[in-house]
Amino acid sequence: MDILVKVFLPLSLAIIMLSLGVGLTLGDFKRVAQRKWAFAIGAVFQVLLVPLCAFVAIKIFGLTGELAAGVMLLSFCPGGSTSNIVTRLARGDVALSVSLTAVVSLLSIITVPMFIGWAVVHFMGEDVPDVSISSLAIALFLITTLPVIIGMLIRKYALDFAIRAEPILVKIASALFGVIILAALASNWTLFKENLPTLGPVLLTILIVMMFSGLAFSALAGLTWGERKTIAIEVGIQNGTLGITLAPLIVGVSAGIPALALPSAVYGILMYVVAFPFVLWIRNK
Repeated sequence: MDILVKVFLPLSLAIIMLSLGVGLTLGDFKRVAQRKWAFAIGAVFQVLLVPLCAFVAIKIFGLTGELAAGVMLLSFCPGGSTSNIVTRLARGDVALSVSLTAVVSLLSIITVPMFIGWAVVHFMGEDVPDVSISSLAIALFLITTLPVIIGMLIRKYALDFAIRAEPILVKIASALFGVIILAALASNWTLFKENLPTLGPVLLTILIVMMFSGLAFSALAGLTWGERKTIAIEVGIQNGTLGITLAPLIVGVSAGIPALALPSAVYGILMYVVAFPFVLWIRNK
């Protein structure tokens, strides 16, 4: 189990982020300047409103302690490469999706350590772990930002290789995502069964509220249907893999996956329960 926490989880997330980077070019970031309004709405929703929705849901359903902090950790995570795939399935604006995922993922080395430092103190009280924000930021850089940069460099200087490698890396990333979710659930199976009736409603509420809020607010802002679909997906789908990987680093365990990771693991399954019917609904609408 030590190998799982110390090696497999960080390495798997690094490969997932590498798969994102291989598909990126500098042009994806230039689109942020060209489409300021659509990007700003998506980024504000992702960074601020998703955590706010999670906080309200936690209070409404009375979730406390480490599980509540785990829900907040999930809400702080950016959208992963899964959101880009789902956007493509929904016939949304893939370029906007990729730009949002990339930029918010890079910002996460600042936002996630800062926000989670507050969340664990607020929800865990006397049981709060000693969270080193600087160490967490360094870990985030090494397992998320650096692989994205390496992937972009590969695409820039070895384009043919990157084009051939991208679909393979995406398949590997998807498989690793599934393995991580299963490992997190297996290591906390009793806790999972005991808390699913509590966690399920909280996570489903966040998913549904954020997806429909993304559609509604982007419509009020006058965005195109493709942009509205994209923002709804981006703010509804979080990088649960990142939450599971960061949880042991936050609570300082080296053996097993802590309860802090459980909401991210449960979310990794519930996400598909909500996302795919939602995609089918908006795909041809």
